[in-house]
Amino acid sequence: MKKYLEYIETAKSIIEKISTEGAPSIEKAAEVFADTLINGKKVFLFGTGHSHMLSEELFYRAGGLVNIQPILVEPLMLHISASESTNAERVEGYAEKIFADYGMAEGDTVVIISNSGRNGVIVDMALLCKEKKLNVIALTNLEHTYAGASRHKSGKRLCEIADIVLDNFGCVGDACVEVDGIEGKICPTSTVTGALILNAIVAQAVDICAKRGFSPEHFASSNVDGGDEINNALINKYKKEIRHL
Repeated sequence: MKKYLEYIETAKSIIEKISTEGAPSIEKAAEVFADTLINGKKVFLFGTGHSHMLSEELFYRAGGLVNIQPILVEPLMLHISASESTNAERVEGYAEKIFADYGMAEGDTVVIISNSGRNGVIVDMALLCKEKKLNVIALTNLEHTYAGASRHKSGKRLCEIADIVLDNFGCVGDACVEVDGIEGKICPTSTVTGALILNAIVAQAVDICAKRGFSPEHFASSNVDGGDEINNALINKYKKEIRHL
């Protein structure tokens, strides 16, 4: 089989697991999203390294919810120094400043995204959010998580703290394709599957809201006629409330 097809087939098999084995957690997360939206609370997303991309996945998208608050902390992202972000995500004590800066509060929901679920900032954030009575949802890779020990002083992993755990069903190390003559695997799956899981939750949450008589605000595409007018009205309404908007 050609390697690009092998990668696609691997992704398809994972998506099948998500739609079956992962369905109960997706439905639980959708209920939490719906309750959060209806109650006027906020939905935060937080990830470090490449996982930060999934924090942006739901933000300011065509067809995306308005009430999405990505937590984007530059030293934990990739565009300043990718290698230093790896070091920064292992530092404990960072989460309290992030929590305060973003105005996170009781009753809000936070999706914490980490393939390994074992590094200091991620575990700190999960523990802090639990303490402050937010709804904590983990998007992680359980096989990878349990292949190694926690790097946090508590000995805990993200999945052991969260109220709901979303498994992306990836393999240890995330990369999945082997090529003859090349040492190690290539081509990770966590971004593809993570984006799918998050958007599946939104689809179900909006349907739940509609059935309860609540219409969540969402963006249009800026590249269709009338889209700018819809989006500009939402931006003007919420730009002081939603950071990064």
